[in-house]
Amino acid sequence: MKVCIAGGGKVGMYLAQSLLAHRHKVTIIEPQEMLCRSLADSLDIPVICGDAISFDTMRTADVASCDAFVAVTGADENNLVACQIAKREFGVNRTVARASNPKNRELLHTLGVDTVVCGTDNLSHILEREIETDTIRQLLSLGGGTASLNEILLPENFQFAGQAVKDIPMPGDVILVCITRDAEFIIPHGNTTLLPWDRILCLTQDDTLHLLMDAWGLSGK
Repeated sequence: MKVCIAGGGKVGMYLAQSLLAHRHKVTIIEPQEMLCRSLADSLDIPVICGDAISFDTMRTADVASCDAFVAVTGADENNLVACQIAKREFGVNRTVARASNPKNRELLHTLGVDTVVCGTDNLSHILEREIETDTIRQLLSLGGGTASLNEILLPENFQFAGQAVKDIPMPGDVILVCITRDAEFIIPHGNTTLLPWDRILCLTQDDTLHLLMDAWGLSGK
């Protein structure tokens, strides 16, 4: 997937590194020229020097082609405006904003940001879950954020359709809890087959969730 990050400070750089490690395409918008040069050299990605709440800057960054827009500047109000512009003017499907002040979380969400996270949250894990919500939805965070209960909707072109669970790649710590198929409720076993449009409830460690999505061809990359 293609992600534009507004803000090239420590949070933005860390997030970009994490997304690149998972083979996503990343563009950064950053107003400080010196920092732009440093980011472009160290990450080898497009870095647009400009204001993230500028229409011209967003056009230059080709925000309209992005699957998600993430604003992690140090100013909550700029993060809000940037996300609003990305969604309303450039049609970005998913917007994520960092709230430096936790009291602003609900306000930003009310004003149209899809997902608002605070500086203490694990941004990379949250981002990957949120921008892939057409396929995966987190139902419950467990173990202090180290694991989660997720619902995965298998697409029509699921590459392992018709195959038994025992023959399908299952990387890392993953437990398939149940399958909902139309009105049928299934407890999966090794010989259970997976089909398109199955809704699978699974328990995963957060650091292996992206491995499962990759192995099943569901990461949108």
